[in-house]
Amino acid sequence: MFYYKLIVLSFLTTPIICFVIRWLLFKTGLIYATKKLHRKLQDCFYVYQYLKVPEFNENMQRNELYRKVSLYLHSLPSLEDSDFTNLISVNNQNDIVLSLDSNQIIEDRFLGANLFWFNNKTEPGHQTDVFLLKIRKTDKRRILRSYLQHIHDVSDDLAKRNLRLFANITGDNGTKTRWKSVPFNHPATFDTMAMENDLKNKIKTDLESFLKAKPYYRRLGRAWKRNFLLYGPSGTGKSSFVAAMANFLFYDVYDVDLSQVHGDSDLKFLLLGTTPKSIILVEDLDRFLSEESAVTVAGIQNFMDGILSSCCGEERILVFTMTSKECVDSGFLRPGRVDVHIHFSWCDFSSFKTLACNYLGVKDHKLFPQVEEIFRLGASLSAAEISELMIAHRNSPSRAIKSVIGALQMDGDGRGFGDVIVRQIEGNDVEESQKQGSRCGGDGFSTVKDLRKIYSLFRLRNGKRNRTANLALNDEG
Repeated sequence: MFYYKLIVLSFLTTPIICFVIRWLLFKTGLIYATKKLHRKLQDCFYVYQYLKVPEFNENMQRNELYRKVSLYLHSLPSLEDSDFTNLISVNNQNDIVLSLDSNQIIEDRFLGANLFWFNNKTEPGHQTDVFLLKIRKTDKRRILRSYLQHIHDVSDDLAKRNLRLFANITGDNGTKTRWKSVPFNHPATFDTMAMENDLKNKIKTDLESFLKAKPYYRRLGRAWKRNFLLYGPSGTGKSSFVAAMANFLFYDVYDVDLSQVHGDSDLKFLLLGTTPKSIILVEDLDRFLSEESAVTVAGIQNFMDGILSSCCGEERILVFTMTSKECVDSGFLRPGRVDVHIHFSWCDFSSFKTLACNYLGVKDHKLFPQVEEIFRLGASLSAAEISELMIAHRNSPSRAIKSVIGALQMDGDGRGFGDVIVRQIEGNDVEESQKQGSRCGGDGFSTVKDLRKIYSLFRLRNGKRNRTANLALNDEG
């Protein structure tokens, strides 16, 4: 009878004891202490090997594997279980992301093996980070190669969704420039570009062919890279085109500011710091060539097609922008330095329709025939000028299109329109500006602030046209 009561009592108390143990483990953090103890006991019976992944190599060249490991580790669910994790707000302050902290441990499992990652700092005073992989020697021979390939595949997929924009920043005390990056969130695509469809399709086909051409370039003995020259007046969409290329290719963008470069060797150092699957952008090259600079002409030419560019430029696209290529030495534009030339001109009617669809959501409108006729007579505006007018009247497509018509009617190239705005601003007469706006075929501008904003576009544009005309006259002289 006593044993029977003991059995019944144990049967009743067992669930209670299990519940208490479970509560102690999961509610008090005892489970994490148990895991740590288990890990230490395992370390006593296994031989481990440690593999370092430094951010830079001995020559201070960026280690591509470090970037991929960083992307991979930030995607692991075990990051949330780490002892130390940084909370960081990105561009959108409502989005909080987790970031690795120094000396923390992240556990990963692959093909039945346990792997441990550490985020370590080097000696004090150095900014180079190191990822440390702890792996059992018995597992290393079995899974290491497959595991590294797994990291490559996952990080490449993540990189397509996490593009970066890099800018060269001069270090403290005038030291060598280094790349600093921010998330690349530019929304431009080829579908939103105000460009002829035939040209867009040819460019997309060329880029798709480039992505698949690694064996072809290797067979020819050439570096797997491609150089583009984008030239045309300001505001015609060159920068947006670069962003569309990056989003189409899923490439990072390295924006080279030549004014921050201390010399030819510094420019080479920047090239060494770029990574594959990236666009290297140099804007306003023609303006830079006409000014005194620490970077020589030969240094820029070698940057475009020198031996270093060939060896370190694999799977990269170099893009150079110019306002005009008329005053640039033909040596810069020869085949090999520039593979593709793309001219960005003033908007035509086809480009206008693309802008109207993107900015106003209008694919057809009763005023389109009038706009087409004005373009046919030779009037022109840049994509930036037209888009600014559409943004100002985005709530009324009819008013926006009428404002574009008014701008186009003023002497074709906007000079007359600019003169009208000057008179309105100087008189500070809002009512007169509204009357003038109605004579232009629109509803006028409601405030002097709007007039100043739009006039600044035309003044900038006309100033550049006048400078171009003066250069042409000087050349003739």
